[in-house]
Amino acid sequence: MERQLVIFDLANEHYGVDIAAVESIIKLQPITAIPRAPDFVEGVINLRGNVLPVIDLRQRFQMERGEPTKETRIIVAEVEGLTIGMVVDAVSEVLRVPEDAIQPPPPAVAAGDSAYITGIAKVNQRLITLLDLGRLHSAEEVQQELVAA
Repeated sequence: MERQLVIFDLANEHYGVDIAAVESIIKLQPITAIPRAPDFVEGVINLRGNVLPVIDLRQRFQMERGEPTKETRIIVAEVEGLTIGMVVDAVSEVLRVPEDAIQPPPPAVAAGDSAYITGIAKVNQRLITLLDLGRLHSAEEVQQELVAA
């Protein structure tokens, strides 16, 4: 059995999400800021007539903010019925990963604030952290953050 993943980079680390959750990958475009939004909510974009909230994954993971480059992308994904955009440093590939190449995260990593990490894939000397987008940002949480702003 294999899992098909979209692999992306943040701060020189590799992450993967299930391809079934990804609707599209687009180039970075102007983002309209939302006043008083949390740090990780960049704002909103208009994508094909739909207004989508955009989250900066570096900020969500409490990493240092990065400067956009020509490789910066927005991954458009569905999270619990809500379509959101996630800013990442780069999208590198779509990859099929055998289940036996995926290990559960160490207990210290999988607890508390890191419960969104579902596993670690070992692929060609690389470690890829696998994320559950539903645990990373629930639709209810994103909507609450935008309404509160």
